[in-house]
Amino acid sequence: MKERAPMVEPGPPAAKPARLVPRRRNGQSIAATLRAARTAAGLSLTELAHRCGLAISTLSKIENGQMSPTYDTMVSLADGLAMDLADLVSGGRGLSVNGRKTVTRAGQGIVVRTAQYDYEMLCSEIADRQFVPLLAEIKARSTHEFPQLITHAGEEFIYVLAGRVELHTEFYAPTVLDVGDGCYFDSTMGHALVNMTDEIARVMWIASRVVAPLDRPQMHT
Repeated sequence: MKERAPMVEPGPPAAKPARLVPRRRNGQSIAATLRAARTAAGLSLTELAHRCGLAISTLSKIENGQMSPTYDTMVSLADGLAMDLADLVSGGRGLSVNGRKTVTRAGQGIVVRTAQYDYEMLCSEIADRQFVPLLAEIKARSTHEFPQLITHAGEEFIYVLAGRVELHTEFYAPTVLDVGDGCYFDSTMGHALVNMTDEIARVMWIASRVVAPLDRPQMHT
């Protein structure tokens, strides 16, 4: 039976929204990539904002370089543009042919840093992937470090490689995960992962592309 837990424990004011600091493969900014992709898709700001569940003002600020998007906002933008998240972050376009294969050597993925997590996006050269593989270091020690629980379309799987982490979700009591433990969950349910110790905590994180029954727009401001 499900136990409903509070989204965030009572405590100090939430931290400011995390900002993406990706290691780009070229000099093009996320703002320029986003604007070019929206224009190529023939979408107005209003149309893309509606697709992504974003406020028009937020989308405008991102396109004009006045705001750095959080990870879940980037996921929403990629879904709304029907493009791979890695392409939006890197400004490139992966291969989309039959018999595809790519290898990411150790430490050579696209790095995305937020206040709570450091992600390394793997095998991003492949376009139109059905899932996004990531290596993540969990830096947050408390849910107080999140402005709110993260929510976006899709499903996720995490597997603990090092350390001990605790998964907080919108509808369940917190779940502690040790090395070798895995967890699969619905991404539209608010979620956050925190490091339970002073040691480094790393997970393999796999996020699916949008699945029709789960494609419910979420509002981000």
